[in-house]
Amino acid sequence: MKNDLLNGQFDLSGEEINLELLARQVVEGFITGLHKSPFHGFSVEFAEHRLYNSGESVKNIDWKLYGRSDKLFVKRFEEETNLRCQLVLDVSSSMYYPDKPFNKLVFSVCSIASLMYLFKRQRDAFGLSFFSDRLEFSSAAKSTGVHQKYLFAELGKILNREARGVRTSLPAALHEIAELLHKRSMVIIFTDMFESVISEEAKSAFFAALQHLKHNKHEVIVFNVLDHESEIRFEFGNQPYHFVDIETGQQIKLNPSQAREEYISSVDEFRKELTLRCAQYHIDLIDADISAGFLQVLQAYLIKRSRMNS
Repeated sequence: MKNDLLNGQFDLSGEEINLELLARQVVEGFITGLHKSPFHGFSVEFAEHRLYNSGESVKNIDWKLYGRSDKLFVKRFEEETNLRCQLVLDVSSSMYYPDKPFNKLVFSVCSIASLMYLFKRQRDAFGLSFFSDRLEFSSAAKSTGVHQKYLFAELGKILNREARGVRTSLPAALHEIAELLHKRSMVIIFTDMFESVISEEAKSAFFAALQHLKHNKHEVIVFNVLDHESEIRFEFGNQPYHFVDIETGQQIKLNPSQAREEYISSVDEFRKELTLRCAQYHIDLIDADISAGFLQVLQAYLIKRSRMNS
């Protein structure tokens, strides 16, 4: 089950998702597989202790651990966390595509829950923000179990929301988040970039918002969450379809074969520009295919974290 979740071979249809259980299964499967990966030297066991520094108070030394290791370690506390992370979730209507139990939103929520579980093991502080046409929710970063359960509950509420008619304003939300984060953080964004495809103005606004985060010294990862089968490769049957924009309600009747070549070309052009601009701003842009499992998310985070520590 753990490896199935990591690699995208799972079926959550008809199930009430237990985010804590799913996150634990994903992270434990990920950690189990690390010794076979290029990241063998990276520790994902949470840093419960740190080496004792000569001259500091001895009251927090773990003497039992000293007896086993013959080295002095002190117990770590929340304020000593070595990473602050803000997880940012797009909850606009386009994220509810495809119209099936496992869509872009469910994938993103489960990915975020898994990252939170991993952060908790690492004693890292994490916060959550979600937005649609406005910033709807934002929490401060903490590393406690109570905080984790609170954010799991908030994520659970998102899964049960009405899907249609909610638009996106990603730039405005990112500008607001940039102002709310007073300490240097890793900002991890889950979005389908739906709004940014629409116009040059929208793209410019998006990159200006990313620059705002970088100007404030935050590290940024953008997970571009898509259903690659339909949204990238445009794989539909050779028959008329009735397409409906989930956010605006606009409708069009179309045989996909008539538009496939132009659609794929336009999407490819946008994705190349997006990749180039993010590289220029030193922003990690990760393709996240919802059918490919959660391994892609955890590995991307691990690579980013390893680079930050090097």
